[in-house]
Amino acid sequence: MALKDAAWHDRMYNNRALVPDFADHFAHWRTASEQARQQRRCLLGVPYGDGPNETLDIFPASRPDAPVVVFIHGGYWRSLDKADHSFVAEPLLDMGACVVVVNYALCPGTDAVPVTIPDIALQCARSIAWVWRHIAAHGGNRNDISVIGHSAGGHLASMMLACRWQELGSDLPKDLVRKAMSISGLFDLEPVRKTPFVQGDLRLTPGQVKLASPALWRAPKGRVLYTVVGGDESPEFLRHNTLIRKAWGAKAVPVCEALPGLNHFSVVSALTDPAHRLNQLAKALMALA
Repeated sequence: MALKDAAWHDRMYNNRALVPDFADHFAHWRTASEQARQQRRCLLGVPYGDGPNETLDIFPASRPDAPVVVFIHGGYWRSLDKADHSFVAEPLLDMGACVVVVNYALCPGTDAVPVTIPDIALQCARSIAWVWRHIAAHGGNRNDISVIGHSAGGHLASMMLACRWQELGSDLPKDLVRKAMSISGLFDLEPVRKTPFVQGDLRLTPGQVKLASPALWRAPKGRVLYTVVGGDESPEFLRHNTLIRKAWGAKAVPVCEALPGLNHFSVVSALTDPAHRLNQLAKALMALA
């Protein structure tokens, strides 16, 4: 058995080291995202609050009362941007969705305004509250919101299922988000806390791990989470994918799959292929009542 020391944690969680051509994936995302913003109608940089990075991009639906998909990007809560992920809007628009891609503050923030993972989760919840209040003006059905996220975004998407929405606003429904999909998400932050290459920025504390680890919670009632991971990802990412089903049960997590031949970065790109299982799962998620 491998010794789970600092070096082991870095090997398991450093996806850029595990995928030598990661920069090619990022370049493809940027190019495809620029094309999406040029070819599709969109509203960019819409504020959902007045905090750091509290903006979102809207790709309006082609028809009124369309299902809404909110996408949360990854980057270990410390890097990347919504602008790198506009490419996900195209396949979702083709499914008939109104698409929102959100930004959030990045860890560690600044000395004056530090940023923690629980802070980011609250930002994401505020972004979705904004969507519920305003998305009808852009063709979206506020009562049919799905949340999809990749990597850190997959973790944040799962957290939205357990949000106590009425603490954010008495006008918000208790069941604002009932369905989500996590792509290569992380559900127990304790091993991340022990991973040197990210902990310098994340500065996770044991209290934050407890507060922001969905695998440590009871399954949120009446909610559905789809979880997928690339079949070629590290043993730890594969473990996280099954961990949340063990924690929440098959009723709450009816889909729990490792998608063959995909790494941590190619897995999210698979969303754009109409013939791929991931694209089909996104379509199935949207169709849930």
